[in-house]
Amino acid sequence: MIIREIKPGELAFVRKQRLENYKEYKTLLSREHWEGLKGTLSSDNDLKEGVKIFVAELDGKIIGSVVFFPPFLEAYEWEVEEQGYPEIRMLAVDQSVRGRGVGKKLVHHCIEAGKKSGYETIGLHTAEFMKHAFSLYINLGFIRVPEADFEPANDGIIVKGFKLDLKGKIRNVKK
Repeated sequence: MIIREIKPGELAFVRKQRLENYKEYKTLLSREHWEGLKGTLSSDNDLKEGVKIFVAELDGKIIGSVVFFPPFLEAYEWEVEEQGYPEIRMLAVDQSVRGRGVGKKLVHHCIEAGKKSGYETIGLHTAEFMKHAFSLYINLGFIRVPEADFEPANDGIIVKGFKLDLKGKIRNVKK
């Protein structure tokens, strides 16, 4: 498996794959929340200047993706306080390869991109209903930042903020 930047012509496929892999959450969310999440997954925010989309490729096929937003860039459709550090967004791994470390490698690639760019911290947001991602981030050493939490749809579902000190050691990452 290789992790690389998205190539021209792959964006439509990556967005479709993202949406397919998030559909499992549809029944766990209010209609308004699902529609907002769906809009986020296919919005043009991932085309803003400085944003990087990384894909995991296996045997010539894209099996996952993640988006790396630079600091001070509006990354959400919802009202969220601007972060002074880069943020990992829209991690998606094809269901056929889950449990094989694809998500971990994509996140690690973002962490390394943050380090190479000289950032001291990297952040992300996720919700507990995304159980695999939630535990992945905690296992990698991300810490909760409750002041970064937000409730996008006023439906009781809190999207929780996390961050990682890039100067420290990252746990449980195998290249």
